[in-house]
Amino acid sequence: MEFNKNVIKGKWLEFKGNLKKQWGNLTDDELDKTDGDVKAIGGLIQQRYGEKEEVYGRKLEDIYRGLEDKKDGVVDNVKDKLRRDTH
Repeated sequence: MEFNKNVIKGKWLEFKGNLKKQWGNLTDDELDKTDGDVKAIGGLIQQRYGEKEEVYGRKLEDIYRGLEDKKDGVVDNVKDKLRRDTH
């Protein structure tokens, strides 16, 4: 899966919160040092938890998809509101 870094940066606090829910031993400082780079986050998870890439990769994708779905929902709501307001 291709991760859009702009989506991650735009939703960084939410993304980071979800990471910490999934992997509670990750610190804010460690995550902030990754600068939202999914490969760096994966390396951190692998180092801290010993999880295989396939395992943490699926979990990261699920977290990312959740953010992307929310973003798409917000965009759709704004478009609908603009359509209603212009008619």
